[in-house]
Amino acid sequence: MEYTPEAGTITMFSTVWCGYCKRLKKQLEAKGIGYTEINIEDTPGTAELVEKLNDGNQTVPTIIYPDGSSATNPSLNDVMAKLGV
Repeated sequence: MEYTPEAGTITMFSTVWCGYCKRLKKQLEAKGIGYTEINIEDTPGTAELVEKLNDGNQTVPTIIYPDGSSATNPSLNDVMAKLGV
């Protein structure tokens, strides 16, 4: 499965219990920034992908941007800057 998002949006790997994920989702929604959320505990292969992006750690939120780059636990300002919003 391809996880690179459409322009102007992000893909967010998360878990239901992650407070940082909940905060970022709320901030993205308040700014009208679209995202696709993928729970790494429910979607096969995604925990391993997150580990690969984070030096062996299942750290969430892990974000993938439209250019294919990733970020771990970025701030709203970081996401907005990367998306040019």
